[in-house]
Amino acid sequence: MTDLQEQYRKAVIPAMQQEFGHKNAMAVPRIEKAVVNVGVGRLREEKQLEVVRRALTLITGQKPAPCPARKAIAAFKTRRGLVVGYRVTLRGQRMWDFLTRLIRVAIPRQRDFRGIPLEAFDPRGNLTIGFREHIVFPEMIGEDVPFIFGLEVTVVTTAKRRKEGVMLLKLLGFPIKQ
Repeated sequence: MTDLQEQYRKAVIPAMQQEFGHKNAMAVPRIEKAVVNVGVGRLREEKQLEVVRRALTLITGQKPAPCPARKAIAAFKTRRGLVVGYRVTLRGQRMWDFLTRLIRVAIPRQRDFRGIPLEAFDPRGNLTIGFREHIVFPEMIGEDVPFIFGLEVTVVTTAKRRKEGVMLLKLLGFPIKQ
């Protein structure tokens, strides 16, 4: 069990029960999954795609699933079935390990970072953060990086309202702006 998971059980659940009046600990919102997306629409060479796959595997600890284009768009030079991105869905222990590295290392290493804006939350309390550089993750330190690419991390919660999702992630240690 990670320290973040322990913090959720010992500190976040009682605080959320008190704040929102949940009678049962099972009614308190929890983190369901973390999804990491990378768009590779511009990259055409197989070597570049392999670099993205390898980096995403290192960052998440899981093999990424390719996302093929659903329809052809001539202006973007894409054909139906062409890989335009990679996605990794993390659950369970891998999710908690990834979130720990995200909160403690990756977010603070972002350039010109001043906190996560409230606009990053959707009405259901899910958080989506974009990273312009994948090298902010600790696994990329010391790696030979031929080029830098961006990625998007979505933290999906079971919250019913935005306010509950914001409170949950704030109590877990996400640096959210006021």
